[in-house]
Amino acid sequence: MSPSPEELRRQIQSLALGQGFCACGIAPAEPLPEDARAIARWVEQGRNASLEYMARHADKREDIRRMVPGARSIICLAHSYLTDTSETVSRQTGVAKYALGEDYHTVLKDKMHRLCAELKKTAGEFSYRVFTDSAPVAERRLAQRAGLGWIGKSTQLILPGVGSYVLLSEIVTDLALPPDEPFPGSRCGACRRCQMACPTGALDGQGTLDARKCLSYATIESRDDLPEDLSEKLGGRVFGCDTCLDACPWNRHAGRTGEPRLQPLSALASLQKSQWLTLDKETFDRTFALSPLQRAGWEKIRRTAEKALKK
Repeated sequence: MSPSPEELRRQIQSLALGQGFCACGIAPAEPLPEDARAIARWVEQGRNASLEYMARHADKREDIRRMVPGARSIICLAHSYLTDTSETVSRQTGVAKYALGEDYHTVLKDKMHRLCAELKKTAGEFSYRVFTDSAPVAERRLAQRAGLGWIGKSTQLILPGVGSYVLLSEIVTDLALPPDEPFPGSRCGACRRCQMACPTGALDGQGTLDARKCLSYATIESRDDLPEDLSEKLGGRVFGCDTCLDACPWNRHAGRTGEPRLQPLSALASLQKSQWLTLDKETFDRTFALSPLQRAGWEKIRRTAEKALKK
């Protein structure tokens, strides 16, 4: 006898926890017109900097069924990336906490494929696609719709009892699953700590970020040389910036992960910021072949380190 949709929903949540995800919710595969309009305004204002992909495929971001025909449900997942040594290793290397381990794209996709393989043992065959920060998917809005948490003034999704040191991912499927209730409103209240902590004023306090001022964008995505005004604010950062997350009160008791593949790579755990200046490309490519650091690449990280460590 096939399991009921509600039984499938409970099984999916159980399997997700078994794979190490800290939260799982179901959202209907329906359009997100308000989110699409907000992104369009953001792009029109030029606050996407050179993130041109945010202006492309707006139709798919608005309605995921244009990218995954036949989709009926979206399994939204959150996975903590914070470990017991994240703070120490991040401080000594200048690398943002989420990028200390293996590339999360691979880690999370592996987990989602395993989840679906287990689910097929009881649900039978179904079609699905997995995503994590790699396609025009409105991840934070979908996660909010699935009841996981709210989008804070930092622009990050914040989960009650977990915080915002999380990675988001989705399984888009043709299974008809009972959706969860959307998360009701925001719990940021009058707090502006993330906005006040941002060293460059990239946050406007209304849940919007100006990528042109963001150190994460400047040290990872941008292919241009760092402007002098941003270089002066690096404060030792070489890849990414955690300042707004570190300032958030909801992260005081942030959840941690025991996932081995997200633990800081041994090469980073033993590296000091100054060593970025002497690390050659061949060693970098070999040592960090499975790391998110490849997104910026050796040359950009070296150039950033030169400015970040300038006295």
